[in-house]
Amino acid sequence: MKQMTVDSIRVSPMNYQRVVILRENDSDRYLPIWIGPAEADAIAVKLQDLSVPRPLTHDLLREVIDKLGGSIRHILVNDLQNDTFYATITIEVNGAQEDIDCRPSDAVALAVRAQVPIFANESVLDKAGIQLDKEGNRLTPPSEGEAVAPSGERRTEVKEEELEGMSAFTDFIDSLDLEDFDNK
Repeated sequence: MKQMTVDSIRVSPMNYQRVVILRENDSDRYLPIWIGPAEADAIAVKLQDLSVPRPLTHDLLREVIDKLGGSIRHILVNDLQNDTFYATITIEVNGAQEDIDCRPSDAVALAVRAQVPIFANESVLDKAGIQLDKEGNRLTPPSEGEAVAPSGERRTEVKEEELEGMSAFTDFIDSLDLEDFDNK
């Protein structure tokens, strides 16, 4: 597991879809995850410390967890299958931890409210992570069927059909202006 931070929320200029960009804490690797507009707004409202007149759904969920004696420990983006990301929210109740399956967008919206760590499995980062050099430029992408480990070592464990399944993400990533990643 790698600890991540919400870097930004972007809107695709091609189709106005939203994407949350998670950044690995100890490297220049980013994980873009497509999210819905409501979840993007929920994350942005909290990150910008805006007040809303009534609680949003994620505020309500956090309040329910707190009132029932639970505490959110962390969230984990744990899988990627057929262009769909999966996540869990780890909640502690009466000394026992429970992992609750959820969409990553809901998990991130809850994590920013509870101020808990966000993690991603290494396998997810290997499949969908992008790496930038110190100047913010995208490094040469791996050749077909090849993955890049955090150390920069190239491995051949990603199958061609998995790469084809990631084409929507690749097209979107290629359309981003990555030079403004440092500008928050």
